[in-house]
Amino acid sequence: MTPARTLGTLLRNLSETLDRAVEAAYRDAGLSYRPRYTPVYRALLSGPASIRALSRETGVSHSAVSQTVAQMRRDGLVALRPGADARERIVELSPAALALRPRLERHWDVTEAATLSLERDTGAPISELIERALAALEDRSMGERIADADARLPSAKE
Repeated sequence: MTPARTLGTLLRNLSETLDRAVEAAYRDAGLSYRPRYTPVYRALLSGPASIRALSRETGVSHSAVSQTVAQMRRDGLVALRPGADARERIVELSPAALALRPRLERHWDVTEAATLSLERDTGAPISELIERALAALEDRSMGERIADADARLPSAKE
């Protein structure tokens, strides 16, 4: 039996395939760094920020940013300090993280070139298509689309 190739499954497979390859490239370059760190790292280049601010800046959920920051802390890439109230934590890049910046920027440039190669090979601007899909979902959520489709399709009882 052929596995179902739904949009969600395809997107997860694409994301996992890309992340594995990028993570292996970091490892091969001798970097203890994960792809999921990049949005947080780049946001922190502007200066220290709260988890909430990092979530807004990166478009990643508060929970995911918090988990990423915890991993980055274990890897010695960020430091945390209390914020304005007891619940807020301020995150900043560590000196070790800042020292990695030239190597990371080189890696990001190489990864961007590889992405352009993939887009040439597929004949589609994948990142642009994903951005357009996300924008369309902001205009009209997938939940709304599902409800509309459900209203238009005949019921299984009919």
